[in-house]
Amino acid sequence: MEIVIPIIAAVIGVAAGAGGIFAYNKSKENGGKDKAEDLVRKAKREASDIVSAAKKEAAEIAEKGQAEENERRKEWKKTENRLSERETALDAKLDTLEKKTEKLAREEKEIESLKGEIREIREKQHEKLEKIAGLSKVEAREKLMKMTENDIKQDLVGLVAKEQKEIKHDVDEAAQALLLTAMERMSSEVTADRTVTALKLPDDDMKGRIIGKEGRNIQALQRATGVDIMVDDTPGMVVLSSFDPIRRQVARYALERLMKDGRINPASIEEAVAKGEKEIEKEVVRAGEDAVREVGLVGIPRELVHLLGELKFRTSYGQNVLLHSIEMAHVAGMIAEEIGADKRVAKTAALMHDIGKAVTHKIEGKHAEIGAELAKKYGMPDNVVVAIAAHHDDIEATTPEAVIVKICDAMSAARPGARNISAENFAERMRDLENIATSFPGIDKAYAISAGREIRVIVEPKSIDDLSALKLARDIADKIEATMSYPGVIKVNVIRETRAVEYAK
Repeated sequence: MEIVIPIIAAVIGVAAGAGGIFAYNKSKENGGKDKAEDLVRKAKREASDIVSAAKKEAAEIAEKGQAEENERRKEWKKTENRLSERETALDAKLDTLEKKTEKLAREEKEIESLKGEIREIREKQHEKLEKIAGLSKVEAREKLMKMTENDIKQDLVGLVAKEQKEIKHDVDEAAQALLLTAMERMSSEVTADRTVTALKLPDDDMKGRIIGKEGRNIQALQRATGVDIMVDDTPGMVVLSSFDPIRRQVARYALERLMKDGRINPASIEEAVAKGEKEIEKEVVRAGEDAVREVGLVGIPRELVHLLGELKFRTSYGQNVLLHSIEMAHVAGMIAEEIGADKRVAKTAALMHDIGKAVTHKIEGKHAEIGAELAKKYGMPDNVVVAIAAHHDDIEATTPEAVIVKICDAMSAARPGARNISAENFAERMRDLENIATSFPGIDKAYAISAGREIRVIVEPKSIDDLSALKLARDIADKIEATMSYPGVIKVNVIRETRAVEYAK
């Protein structure tokens, strides 16, 4: 900085002198010598003033820079001192840690040495005791345990027998009181579904219209629904007979619609049956939703609610399966509440325990296993799945809720008049007849009618011709004779119908 200031002043002086000389020469050329000398002197004074000001400013800048440099030097010195102090402190800490580490190592060695001495002392003591007693440590322990067992065995046996007797007495009383309380709170009517439905005829003319010319209407209705229709057995009534309650309901709805409309022909019969099937589907959904709402459950998957609704048209030994499940759910909730089990799990499992029966005609297997698989498939909790699977002892009931479902199932089924074994056997025989018929290829539908005295088989006309239909009837009859036991004679009726359909546009 000190070198730069004189250079600046010299430059300014040179510039001022040059300006003065230029002005002098100019004045001399114009003949004004005196005037030129004045200008020169003036230029020199200005140059001198500028140089002085520049030196002064340069001195101030140099002084300011020197002060800043001194300040920075002081800060660097302070920083250096702090770092030195920290380094000293760290060195001291490291020394201390090393000393502590050495001390701990020495103490660990001393402790290990003491442990070794103690072990040696114990071993010597054990050896002395074994020599004195003439027994080893294991033998002494066994002898002591045997002596103690002999001394208190009789007392323990008596105490255990007494406690078991008291516990059994208390448990039996508590269980009886609990079940009686639940049954008193939940007392529903017992109804047994049968296999027939009766419809009242508005007049005698309607009977002839239902039968149709040469019986074509009643035959079309029986083929479409798979229900045996009897119009001559009871005056003023039409009786619908089928072991399958869904078929009976579809036939009932279709026949009521036809009688109300008045137009009865094969085309209107097919239309009425199709509408009846849709109406039954709506009724299934309503029945499932009503059952869930009555029990007080929420969050049940829609697919399970639909399957639950189908149980309205299923029976088990004459007992309606949906009503049986609802009754069980109420009782299971009460028992779970009394014993402190999970009330929601018990009610859900009880309501869904027979849901596999809704699809047993579609899926092979036990209804408990099928129901558990369906519940698991649609995201039900594991404890609900276990309770469904265990209600017939197919697996072990490992939860309180599973045991509750087993108890409720037995209670509901054991009510007087709740179930009809002969009706269930009859329905099972009807299903076996239909399954035998549908096991052959080319079968469209098969219906067991007339209380199992006739099996009506409708074939696909493209797959079975007239000659094959005769052979099929014989094959079905032979298989029925070989696999089933039945009283009387079973008629095998194979129906092949060809339709030609065209549209006029």
